[in-house]
Amino acid sequence: MIEYGAGADVLDELHRWLLTEHGETVDPDRLRHVRAEVERVVAQGVPGAVVELGCFRGAMTLWIRSVLDALGDDRPVHVFDSFEGLPDTTEEDEIVMPLGAMSASQAEVLKTFEAWHRTPPVMHPGWFEDTLHDGLPGQIAFGYLDGDLYSSTVVSLAECVPRLAPGGALILDDYADPEANPRTVVKFPGVKTACDEYFGRPTPVEVLIGEGDLAYGRYVRPSS
Repeated sequence: MIEYGAGADVLDELHRWLLTEHGETVDPDRLRHVRAEVERVVAQGVPGAVVELGCFRGAMTLWIRSVLDALGDDRPVHVFDSFEGLPDTTEEDEIVMPLGAMSASQAEVLKTFEAWHRTPPVMHPGWFEDTLHDGLPGQIAFGYLDGDLYSSTVVSLAECVPRLAPGGALILDDYADPEANPRTVVKFPGVKTACDEYFGRPTPVEVLIGEGDLAYGRYVRPSS
């Protein structure tokens, strides 16, 4: 039987469980990148909330919560998701996915948390354009942006970046730059397109390189 504490041993056990039970949305690189950034934000005392935009069944949400718990940080995790799947794709996405793809319910997120006896996140159901402006906390220390599509990333950046505390960070899932990381697979090109439009060139988004072929970017608001 698993001992549901808050230390490193439990994180190791959770790491293995997530890769087994949620392997369709979690990989070792994703877990490592997020853990490192949450640990940095807490160690440096960056003020503000922790948010996740696009959570599916809550696997990464549980990981973020558990890393915070291991660090003795009790700030809540705010989750924004339509809980109706993805919105329509646009030409910037260069792919076509059916409306509602990758849908999961709030009950599924709660079930994920109940399995590990963790405090559930604050859930904000609805499309990003309807929830982020009024629902996001005023200051953000860390955000995990996993909207998959161009339109979702556009509104996520517009609402999250101005709220980032100095030293605060965003990790951008599916930020694929094959020039910086030739191993990466471009699954959702609209994410980088939206980032390039928002930040301009040269981009302040750092490509995070891991052992696998998935794509991640990192933006940290300058402290000065």
